[in-house]
Amino acid sequence: MRERPVYIITGRPGIGKSTLFNKIISLLLERNINVYGVRTPEVRKGGRRIGFKIIDIATGKEAWLARKDKGCSGPRIGSYNLCVAEAATLIREALTHALDYADVIGIDEVGPMELKLKVFNELLQKIISSDKPLILVVHYRLNISLLGLKGRIRKYIVTMNNRDMLGETLPAQIYEEVKEYLGIQGEDL
Repeated sequence: MRERPVYIITGRPGIGKSTLFNKIISLLLERNINVYGVRTPEVRKGGRRIGFKIIDIATGKEAWLARKDKGCSGPRIGSYNLCVAEAATLIREALTHALDYADVIGIDEVGPMELKLKVFNELLQKIISSDKPLILVVHYRLNISLLGLKGRIRKYIVTMNNRDMLGETLPAQIYEEVKEYLGIQGEDL
């Protein structure tokens, strides 16, 4: 039996991990690969980061994950308060649908904020136990071995020196490998 591909993207904050993730996800979606999961982009106001949203890749629905202001009353992570109820509802829906319908599951990011949410941890474990290809952006300080990932794991550390090259080559490479794993016939890139 073939090992499922697992792609880990990591690196320092602001280096381009999410940009790379989004390029990969966009290419897969353009090629009619069903990608489900979540993205957690930062939210800026007046040039300053005020929090993070969580967005369902498949539907575009969004909710607050964490905010600096008093808009959320959950546990504190650094200078942010988690928006537990709002985020948990979206995470439950997005990741449950990912388990049920995805060809590929993408999560940007697996980090301290997300791991503070019980529903995220529970569904992440189910996703890790599944046979679906994974594309994960993982916080640079997180010990990846603690996640218990199984499959053909490829880790990419994004740096200032390699981010442009990865952005040009990695999406097509991942598409070809996912296509092969899923047994999809069709044109190569």
